[in-house]
Amino acid sequence: MNRQILITVLLSVMIALFGIGIIVPIIPVYAVSLGASGLALGLIIASFSITRGIIQPFVGNFSDRMGRKGFMLGGLLIYSLVGLLLASADTVVNLVAIRALHGVGSAMIVPVAMAYVGDMSPLGQEGRYMSMLNIAIFIGIGGGPLFGGVFSDLWGMDAAFYAMSGLSFIALLLVLFNMPVFKVHESRKAQPGVIILLGRMLARRRTRGLLLARMSTIIIMVPTMAFLPLLMDQWFNASGKQIGIVIACRTFVNAIMQPPGGRMADRFDKVRLLVIGCLIICSVMFLIPLAVNFWWLLVLFVILGLGEAIIWPVLGAVATQEGRTYGQGTMMGVYSLAMSIGIFLGALVAGVSMDLFGLQWSFISSGIIVLILTMIAAGLIRGGSLPLEGESEEVT
Repeated sequence: MNRQILITVLLSVMIALFGIGIIVPIIPVYAVSLGASGLALGLIIASFSITRGIIQPFVGNFSDRMGRKGFMLGGLLIYSLVGLLLASADTVVNLVAIRALHGVGSAMIVPVAMAYVGDMSPLGQEGRYMSMLNIAIFIGIGGGPLFGGVFSDLWGMDAAFYAMSGLSFIALLLVLFNMPVFKVHESRKAQPGVIILLGRMLARRRTRGLLLARMSTIIIMVPTMAFLPLLMDQWFNASGKQIGIVIACRTFVNAIMQPPGGRMADRFDKVRLLVIGCLIICSVMFLIPLAVNFWWLLVLFVILGLGEAIIWPVLGAVATQEGRTYGQGTMMGVYSLAMSIGIFLGALVAGVSMDLFGLQWSFISSGIIVLILTMIAAGLIRGGSLPLEGESEEVT
């Protein structure tokens, strides 16, 4: 039964994120065509993170107490609707509102999928199991931009939005008909609310370090996913296909390297791996503004994918360990909240840097902030105690 659940979760997440990835190279160019400035572009990205960030911890906590399947279905339904709405957006305000709704859907999918995988992770294999989820995430996000660029070049931007809607609906059907419903364990029904558990997390040094590391390392997503299409379009007059290739190669490398990354996270010092991965991704951020052509960027994004393949399994493993103390749904909801805060900060930093100093500074300033915050986080994780190991929990 666990195998069926795991396969269903991984496939549904991969399909849904493939649909989202399709619109990644489209949204920035689409927004600029509607008159969006650098700051407005940052707000379009941030609106997604704000709604997702606010809702995720509550969804995660409720899924611990009420079951997980219904939340995934609701999130995938919203994803399907968002694709249709994007095709009809005609102002920047519309895009901000639609992306805010998009964030609500994401809040109902990502932390719940992570909680499913966390529930099934045996002791000492947290990195391996989370790396499987990361593979699904990166194949989806990585493959999407490549097809999105092709769709945009051949049939226009609306084709990409409709493709996102259709793929999300396919994932919804997969969960609806292939995911069993489990009774929630009585101990989970009686667990504290998210506010109380959040207070406990913030009082614990190791958990604080984990959340800070997740927040800081995700900051680079904004310039490398949302602003890169603008850089390639303005500097190299790149096609949608070329933009999609650069974004996709980074995520495919990340996906391919997840299994060894997961094994490393289970076997070696997690803090040391976190520091190494941070140094790699920050070095890439500093080098991107020096790129002279498409091939330079392609090489840099391959290296970026390698650095992230070290970081993601490490942080996922630590989050799973901590989830045995607080409940996997609640932990993954707060963990995802840290991601949303990071994307929000990344959107503000990148947008303001672009408006004040130029597009290249959106990458440099983001790299500086990531380096400083991640080093602080590594110290907190190193100084924190190991999590309390709870009894094995039933999948809900």
